[in-house]
Amino acid sequence: MAKETATSTLSRADVLEVRLAGREEESEWDKLMSSCHYLGYRRTVGESLKYLAVLEGEIVALIGWSSAAFKNIHRDKWIGWLPAIQWKRLKFIASNSRFLILPGVRIRNLASRILSLNLSRLSSDWERAYGYPVVMVETFVDPARFKGTCYRASAWQELGSTQGFGRNGGKYYYHGNPKMR
Repeated sequence: MAKETATSTLSRADVLEVRLAGREEESEWDKLMSSCHYLGYRRTVGESLKYLAVLEGEIVALIGWSSAAFKNIHRDKWIGWLPAIQWKRLKFIASNSRFLILPGVRIRNLASRILSLNLSRLSSDWERAYGYPVVMVETFVDPARFKGTCYRASAWQELGSTQGFGRNGGKYYYHGNPKMR
C-alpha cells in the first residue's frame, strides 16, 4: 500500500489523482483512517465527503471533509458576519476534518499538491452531493504534532488558536489542547 519508504520528490510527470471514494471504497477509507490517523475515525458528523489520493495506481493518502464547526470565533470575526447570518451561511463552509498521508509514503510536497487538487473539485462535488457549493474551507491543526506547513504552502490563512474545547454528543468539554485554525 505504501508508495515509498525513502523521501522522494513528486515530479510534474507523476500522475496524482484526487478523487471521491466510491461506495465500495468507503469501508476501506474508514478502516485505514481508523487504524492510521492519530485521532482514529468513527464517523463524520453532518455532511461529508471522502477522497482518495492515488499515485500511479496506489492509494497514498486519504482526505475527509465535513460540515463546518458551529462556533469558530476567529473565523466568524474574520468573515465579519452577525450570528443571525452565520446560521444561514454556515453550510457553505466545509471543514478538512481528516487528512492522512499513509504510513511509509514520503514524497516532498505531496500534501500541498493533494490539497490543491482536492480544493479544485471540492465545491462542485459538494454541490452535486448536497445542492450547494463550498465557498470557504477551514481546518484545525494540533501544534503539538504538526506545523501546518502543507496548509501554508497551499495559501491557507491562520486565524488564531482555539481555547482548548472539543464537542462530543452535542456538548462542549475542555480538553486543554488548543488547535491552530
